[in-house]
Amino acid sequence: MFLARSLLKMSSHNPLLRLEQRAAEADQIIEYLKQQVQLLKEKAIVQASVREEKKLMVENVKLKNDIEELKKQLLEKEKRRGVMDVPMPSGEASVQCSSKAAAPKAPAPSASPAAPVQTAAPKDGAQNKKPEKKAGEKGEKKQAAPSQEDAKVDVSRLDLRIGQILSAEKHPDADSLYVEQINVGEASPRTVVSGLVKHIPLDKMQNRMVVLLCNLKPAKMRGVVSQAMVMCASSPDKVEILDPPSGAAPGDRVTFQGFPGEPDKELNPKKKVWEQVQPDLRTDGQCVATYKGAAFEVAGKGVCKAQTMSNSGIK
Repeated sequence: MFLARSLLKMSSHNPLLRLEQRAAEADQIIEYLKQQVQLLKEKAIVQASVREEKKLMVENVKLKNDIEELKKQLLEKEKRRGVMDVPMPSGEASVQCSSKAAAPKAPAPSASPAAPVQTAAPKDGAQNKKPEKKAGEKGEKKQAAPSQEDAKVDVSRLDLRIGQILSAEKHPDADSLYVEQINVGEASPRTVVSGLVKHIPLDKMQNRMVVLLCNLKPAKMRGVVSQAMVMCASSPDKVEILDPPSGAAPGDRVTFQGFPGEPDKELNPKKKVWEQVQPDLRTDGQCVATYKGAAFEVAGKGVCKAQTMSNSGIK
């Protein structure tokens, strides 16, 4: 008995046992606190949702009040402008309206038989007038002048002018091309690219008078935009630049007897005006440049010619 008591006292004073007991108590306390925290979170969420719901309800009421106020303001403005509320008609009112509307139809059967004849006459007249109007419209269409693009294709569509080469040099990226600056009587000279290196020496290009086709669509040639074309007598073996008449000045127009008209501002490549006119451009037996026998002429100054090439094409 004495031994058991002594062992019990020793165990009660063992520090390891006390620590284990305290650890178990701490675990229980922690678990309890976790439960309390979870409950608090849930409670906070519920309270927040309740607050949000109340807030939304208050805002909803406010919006309804605002809408009603706006409706009142709108009605007041409409009344000021003279827009009145139109009530829906009752059943009796609709019956009265229908009876009133039907009343004027009663005299219709008693109309005199001459009435249909009188009404039929204007209809016949109107029918007779319609064909006359259509005929007039067709006549007007026939008399309307054709647009420039649909006009007759001849040399008058080409803007041929006298120009003076101010400078000429080899194309930086093409051995067979010259790049010229040519005065055609405009505010600034035009840049022209010509494939004349194999036919005309560079020194013969300088300060030379030429005939230019000025209304071709500008085209880029090896990186340089060409704004016109130098007109030349041409054969497979030889090319000569056309010479303007003595006394011609930059900007002088080249015209053709029997082919009056103003040139296009710019030839439409799709219409192929140049391609249709070019085959009829030739030098005659006297080396005079012509179109269907009509000379390239500068009014009051003379005709354009090649130096030696007769009966040759021009391009």
